This record gives sequence, C-alpha cells and structure tokens, in this order.
Amino acid sequence: MAITAADVNKLRQITGSGMMDCKNALVETDGDFDMAIDVLRKKGQKVAAKRADRNANEGFVVAKSTDDNTYGAVIMLNCETDFVGKTADFIALANAIIDFAVANRILTIDQLKQSNLKGQSVEALLTEMTGKTGEKIELNQFAMMEKPFVSYYNHNGNRLATIVGFSKKVDNLQIIGHEIAMQIAAMSPISVSENDVPKDVIEHELEIARELVRNEGKPENMVEKIAQGKLNKFFKESTLIHQDFIRDNKKTVAQYMAETDKELNCEGFYRLQLGV
Repeated sequence: MAITAADVNKLRQITGSGMMDCKNALVETDGDFDMAIDVLRKKGQKVAAKRADRNANEGFVVAKSTDDNTYGAVIMLNCETDFVGKTADFIALANAIIDFAVANRILTIDQLKQSNLKGQSVEALLTEMTGKTGEKIELNQFAMMEKPFVSYYNHNGNRLATIVGFSKKVDNLQIIGHEIAMQIAAMSPISVSENDVPKDVIEHELEIARELVRNEGKPENMVEKIAQGKLNKFFKESTLIHQDFIRDNKKTVAQYMAETDKELNCEGFYRLQLGV
C-alpha cells in the first residue's frame, strides 16, 4: 500500500510522534493505523491518549439524577454541526429526553427511543428535528445507573458528562460524589479499579511493556518484572480509585473517599464525550 504524506500527517496528529517515525510505522504495517500506533508504542514513541482521526460528531451531552439520587442517566444527542448543536430547540429536545428518562427510570436506549414524549415517540421527535434542521439527528448513546447513590457532572458546554454510582449513602456525598464525577470527566479512567480492567487490555499493555523493555536492552530475566511495574503504573494512571485526586494530588481517589467513610465504594461510572 502506498503511504501518502496525508497518511503520515494523520498518524502524527493522532500520536504526536515524529514524521519519519510515523512514516516508518505505516510502512511496516502496510498502512494499518491501529497497528502503526502499537509499533510506535513498542518503540517508546509518544502516543496521544486521544485519537485525532476520529470524526468529532457534534451535539449535546447531558446527565441528570432523580431527586433521591438512586437513579442517574446520561445521553448523547448528536447532530452534524456545532451550529445546530447550540440551537435552543436542539438543547431543549436533549433536556426533555434526559428529564423523561430520569423521571421514568428508563433502562435501555431502545426503550427510550420508543417511549412516548409530548404525544410522539422519542424516535419520531428526532425525525421531526431532522426535518427542521436539515441535519441527521440521532440519539447515539444512553447509559443509566441504579445505586444507593448516583452523582453526575455536566462539563461546561455540554460536550462531556458523567454519572457515577456509590455503594451507600453517607454524609456529604452530594459534595464527594460531584467531585468524583468531575474526576472522571477530567482524568478519563478506564475502570473503577484494576479488577475491572478487561484481561485483553491487561495483556495488551504487558505486551507493549515487554517489547519496550527489550528494546531498551534490559536483561531477559528482568523483562517480566519491569513490565509488571509498567502495568502497575498503567493501573495508577488509568483506574479511578488509584488516580491522584484532582483537588489534592497528595492523595488518591480511594483515600479521598475513605476520609469520609472507609466502607464507601464506587460501584461504576459512565463517561460520554462528543467525538470519542
């Protein structure tokens, strides 16, 4: 496959790696971007966490919870342009949909699309909005949680929102929950703890680490130990309870929760962001 300058620049935007490194990685993988990213990682090259090649769908992301905080939901309503995503009618529709979902404790996106809102199904309202705007309007994502306590956070501009569930109700959980929902928005963890990370992700990270260690010339008998250390660093950076707390990086999120109640646990979260 012929590698073009546009291909090289695209990979450079994705990874932050040098032009020649990107070109060589694409040549080595016959133009496969995912494989090229792994090649760069194995060689220790800089790879950005976000992939810039993904088209950033526009729209509105919003999360809410019931008044008693035992149910929370988050939706992503998509359109084609930022202009439509900021119109009052589009925002009103998104808010009407999330309000309905929360009030009725909706369980699935299909149930939500078929629900009757304002005398029509949600799906029909989306079609109606398509007719008004001339753009494709879709309810692309929906997630919900039912827990003893659910917090949520909507980032300014409504391009990003989170919900997070806790194992019990405790004093000050309104504040604590909001802080942790913000943590999830800011730091984008992949799971609550290392116990929730899929096995294939763990093995993939170990494979990258082993290759990197070998490329650094470390003795073979040290490879597994050093790779495990790199995996532990991955867990520290990528799992919620082990991350440094954004308000005070001298403590972890787990330590922050334990200050209020040592038995308080996070039982899951969802993070929706436009373009991701």
